[in-house]
Amino acid sequence: MISFSDPHISIAQAADATDLVTLLNSAYRGDHSRAGWTTEADLIQGEVRTDEDDVRQVISTPGSVMLAYRDIGPDIIGCMNLQEKKGRIYLGMFSVSPRLQGGGIGKRLMEAADEYAQQVGARSIYMTVISVRTELIAWYERRGYQDTGERVPFPEDGRTGKHTRDLEFMVLEKTI
Repeated sequence: MISFSDPHISIAQAADATDLVTLLNSAYRGDHSRAGWTTEADLIQGEVRTDEDDVRQVISTPGSVMLAYRDIGPDIIGCMNLQEKKGRIYLGMFSVSPRLQGGGIGKRLMEAADEYAQQVGARSIYMTVISVRTELIAWYERRGYQDTGERVPFPEDGRTGKHTRDLEFMVLEKTI
């Protein structure tokens, strides 16, 4: 059984999908995301980062967990998805409520990702980050992630917002 040292972190369930979508969209898209430093509002127009179908699929996929961070009460104020992939963990959908960013929640979720990876015997954790997000990339680098040199296209999908410029992902990885 997976456990976390931080009592605020648990594995989200399908019933949490609506709250997770609200959090994810508020952290990445639209003017409300500008309250935090992780906004993509200047890079991608629109209000949608994900929807309930996507989140439910992520939660129900074997080898995939969605971590939920709750402080006091039932509200989810931070989350991340961890997916087991051939001895590695893919980290995605990482969000903290824009009004609470900079308060240590993200750091605690990253520590939980390390704990999870160790408990499932993964050798590393990797993620994709929009390559022009230099401040965010530097934050990940301070937590041990390194640029692998790999770049992945970030095409528009017609659903999650119009790009204001050409975008690509860079792959960051941390050895556990």
